Amino acid sequence: MTFQDLSHLIPLFTPAAGAVLLMLSIALYRRHSLAFGLTLLVLGLTALSAGWMAHGAEHALDPLLMIDAFSNFYTAVLALAALLIALMSYQYLSSLPEQREEYYLLILLGVLGGAVLVSARHFVSFFLGLELLSVSLYVLIGYMVKSRDRSVEAGIKYLVLAGAASGMLLFGMALLFFDSGRMGFDEIGQALKDRPSMLSLAGMGLMVAGIGFKLALAPFHMWTADVYEGAAAPVSAYVATVSKGAVVGGLLRFYTMSGAAEIATLTLLFALLAAASMLLGNVLALWQQNVKRLLAYSSISHFGYLLVALLAGDALGLEAATFYLLAYLITILSAFGVLSFLSNDGAEEPEHLGQLRGLFWRQPGPAAAMTTAMLSLAGIPLTAGFIGKFYLVAAGVQSELWWLLFILVISSVIGLFYYLRVVAAMFSRAEASALPVIRLFSWGGLLLLLLFLLTLWLGVLPEGWMSWIGKLTLR
Repeated sequence: MTFQDLSHLIPLFTPAAGAVLLMLSIALYRRHSLAFGLTLLVLGLTALSAGWMAHGAEHALDPLLMIDAFSNFYTAVLALAALLIALMSYQYLSSLPEQREEYYLLILLGVLGGAVLVSARHFVSFFLGLELLSVSLYVLIGYMVKSRDRSVEAGIKYLVLAGAASGMLLFGMALLFFDSGRMGFDEIGQALKDRPSMLSLAGMGLMVAGIGFKLALAPFHMWTADVYEGAAAPVSAYVATVSKGAVVGGLLRFYTMSGAAEIATLTLLFALLAAASMLLGNVLALWQQNVKRLLAYSSISHFGYLLVALLAGDALGLEAATFYLLAYLITILSAFGVLSFLSNDGAEEPEHLGQLRGLFWRQPGPAAAMTTAMLSLAGIPLTAGFIGKFYLVAAGVQSELWWLLFILVISSVIGLFYYLRVVAAMFSRAEASALPVIRLFSWGGLLLLLLFLLTLWLGVLPEGWMSWIGKLTLR
């Protein structure tokens, strides 16, 4: 390995070294504030190094990794999302009597797994990154929260189902390797360039099923609502952002490099998954009175929307998928940020709509942040979600995916109802539940203000973001 190879691996070495340093510090001197500060420093350095490296030339570390603008952009986004979640978690964990420092170690390991996943160009690195990310999630979901029994139940459910999904993914990889004798994404693409065999199609189908579980696409979505509800609010945010964002990055690279876009059977399979996810996610969310379960089911539909851009398959489709993912991450962080900060000082999480009734009249700041998040998820103009959906529709129109666009519009109209129901609850005159106060110049107030402004920035002035994302390429 040359010095140039090592220099390009800095965005991956940083969270790895940070995790080791944090583990040693926990062994020598257990202190919550120290672990928290070290985690923020490592995540900040990871984001800065990835952002700086994104402007350099792409560099292949054969055969496992490709370090390019795409991988560095996604690594920076994942690190920043994890940093914001760490900020949400500090006060939340401070009210708990148990040991808390290992929580931050798991966050760093998850970011490392995500960084490997979005850089992977080989089955080995893809699976290692995915499993490193997944193992950290197993523990985080069942971590110390205010409702221990429920969180442990959610962690066990995710462990069992994720193990089954990993088995399907590995079996699919084994079938593809047996048929082609290759494990590199581009090598698989060359082997499948001619008419693919039934064995290859079966392998691809099993891989799609495994990835579909990680993204909670219908019909692989059964774990989603229970995990979101059972996990602590910051952990639910981590699952919704860092975990799913990393899998989307890995899927985009695999789909582009492996030639899956040229196989009619696979494109039909992805189209059916997209249609089922858009419709089923929104219909299931209609019946929810629990805000975390509502966000869980709505996430199914949002990643169904994102598959429309994936199926577009060209440069515009890649840009649309990345911009929509960025808009979704910022929006969902804002929504879970409100729930997290309203859970500080030992208070129970305000999960049910009834607990948010009248919130605007007692705490207009958090209510405004949650309202903007709901409007963005619904795709209302002047928010990031509107520009993201417009981008998706543009990519779909260019590729003439008319029936998927029709389903996208219908399902978006369905989603509008339950998002506005959350907004109506906060603006109702009913007596609000007693919740911790989030002051503007407090830790939580400033973070929610930042996310609120970012949601509007992407919706009002998206050109700079579009220009940056437009420079990303996959080879």
